Amino acid sequence: MLVKPAERIQHVQEYYFSWKLKQIDELNKQEPKIINLGIGSPDQPPSDATIEALCKESHNPKNHGYQSYIGSPKLRLAFATFYKTWYNVELNPANEILPLIGSKEGIVHVSLAFLNQGDEVLVPNPGYPTYESAARLAGANIRYYDLTEENGYFPDFEKINQSNLSKVKMMWVNYPHMPTGTPGNLVLFEKIVEFGIRNKILICHDNPYSLILNQNPISIFAVPSAKNIALELNSLSKSHNMAGWRIGMVAADSEIIKCVLQVKSNMDSGMYLPLQMAAVEALNNNLEWYQELNHRYYTRKTLALKIFETLGCFVRGTQSGLFLWAKIPNSYKNGDEYSDEILEKARVFLTPGKVFGSNGDRHLRLSLCANEEVLTEALQRIKNVFEK
Repeated sequence: MLVKPAERIQHVQEYYFSWKLKQIDELNKQEPKIINLGIGSPDQPPSDATIEALCKESHNPKNHGYQSYIGSPKLRLAFATFYKTWYNVELNPANEILPLIGSKEGIVHVSLAFLNQGDEVLVPNPGYPTYESAARLAGANIRYYDLTEENGYFPDFEKINQSNLSKVKMMWVNYPHMPTGTPGNLVLFEKIVEFGIRNKILICHDNPYSLILNQNPISIFAVPSAKNIALELNSLSKSHNMAGWRIGMVAADSEIIKCVLQVKSNMDSGMYLPLQMAAVEALNNNLEWYQELNHRYYTRKTLALKIFETLGCFVRGTQSGLFLWAKIPNSYKNGDEYSDEILEKARVFLTPGKVFGSNGDRHLRLSLCANEEVLTEALQRIKNVFEK
């Protein structure tokens, strides 16, 4: 290549699932086709009202131009109502909510808005890889904090506080946690907020899984002082079956929102208005819609537990979200080795835990985004190979 690429991309790699899907495409040239239980892309549609709203608004010839960078007032109000309904949290739709073209994109916006070259970011291990990638693209350095089964997959603040935090600018937290499925609670969030305030570290809570297989949805803003130091990302991708629609939001104090907007307004030109109006309908889904969604995930989770039982894996306690996290048998070196063996022998793909950090090395993650028929077929294939 004649032109040397920017140094910043030397510190990030192609997203794991990007190249893994290419490998699976190659394997699918032979039969039987691979059953992919690795990706958390909901296979069910949004509510009928959501789809109807998109169609209706798309037929309006006035709805196809550029839109406001801060999103439609109707969408911001719908997000505020959603937060009041599900989390009992008050947000000002005028200046404490910023709709985003996906919360993954929002992770990059936030990182660019607050991180300087050489700043440090606390990133969970295991955790969502984009937290690290976004920080590196912003020129920051990574400080991992361990989440282990021994500490309940919660941050060990006693250990973190023993280190030098003078350069730490930001901390990523995510409950219900991906990939371990650990739910959050008020006591945990109080500790996180207190830590952020005491050390002047921006707390970034990523909250896309709170309505999936979770009896007690909670926002970090349930802590009254959280707006002094925290922001929260949320998304319609998982909770409303709208992953490809790319609709998310960030909530925070108005001054934080202004900073994020300075980046966002230079990176996109607003969200398509019919998408915003459809999102309003999605956020107004009734309780029965969510109950039916979770009923299906509970049924799938039962089959997923049988898959891990057949594989000799251990599944810890109550897990929320779209995935199931399991520890592999001692007879295998690591999750990567076991995942490859399952893929080769049973033609079923499960994500190796090392994708999410070194503390996930002896784990596998299974996505519940496959219907009962597919999961039953995966279970049978695995039984044919691995059942003793």
